[in-house]
Amino acid sequence: MTRVAAVDCGTNSIRLLVADVDDKGALHDVCREMRVVRLGQGVDATGRLAPEAIERTRVALTEYAGMIADAGATAVRMVATSATRDASNREDFFSMTRDVLGAVIPGAGAEVITGDEEARLSFNGAVGELDPSQGPFVVVDLGGGSTEVVLGDESGVHAAFSTDIGCVRITERCLHDDPPTPAQIEDARAFAQERLDDAFARVPVEQAHTWVGVAGTMTTIAALAKELPEYDAEQVHLSRILLPRLRAVCNSLIAMTHTERAALGPMHPGRVDVIGGGAIVTLALADAFEKKAGIDQLVVSEHDILDGIALSIA
Repeated sequence: MTRVAAVDCGTNSIRLLVADVDDKGALHDVCREMRVVRLGQGVDATGRLAPEAIERTRVALTEYAGMIADAGATAVRMVATSATRDASNREDFFSMTRDVLGAVIPGAGAEVITGDEEARLSFNGAVGELDPSQGPFVVVDLGGGSTEVVLGDESGVHAAFSTDIGCVRITERCLHDDPPTPAQIEDARAFAQERLDDAFARVPVEQAHTWVGVAGTMTTIAALAKELPEYDAEQVHLSRILLPRLRAVCNSLIAMTHTERAALGPMHPGRVDVIGGGAIVTLALADAFEKKAGIDQLVVSEHDILDGIALSIA
């Protein structure tokens, strides 16, 4: 088997997967890690990566580089997504990643990927354990700065689109009070709908039979819907949430104060201030998929773009 390392650096978090790839192309996890570094802090407003955000990311990536070296991975791929695509000073970030990762594997560093490739990597990582008869699948990767909507089945991806809406972007743009005012919530709903309509114009989601959600907003909502006392990835992975329950959890999150959200057992501290924005996007997705495709539930996968990156190395 080949041991590889995948790093996904998004707008809100940076994640690591070290895995063995067997002769059949299947992944066997060695370790998975996640740190909230908020690389996209202020990017929507300034168009630049904040120096303190790059430093937070450097600290986390240095820790990951040590894990990669200790695990004996022979190849690494690090991808950067929405926040880095939008930043005018992104070379400062890339220089940092080359210094950190290059010390472990010569020549290694981050690469910025297009929204289309981000969507395809997310799809490949998300559907590997699902029954093909449940397809076509619409996979949604709801990140901090962008959301990828991908339609496909066992033969591959048929259509994909990345739109500039995510839990960090919508929170920074629309949700300024604690809790947000009704007017702010309405502005956020309109913003989400506008951006998702762009995706639905490119991706025929009415063909889908199953909605699969990945990334932190979706997995946290699933843990809350299951009333878990603390986050448990095994219970969240491939769980199914009926839309009425999903809507109840999302509406509750939107109405809560920061303190109330922070007290929820499954809530990661780095998601407390942006999960309400993610819930607004999730509600818009649920309404669209129910109306357009008759879908009545969300399937939540712990496997996502990180797994897709690892598979792409193999």
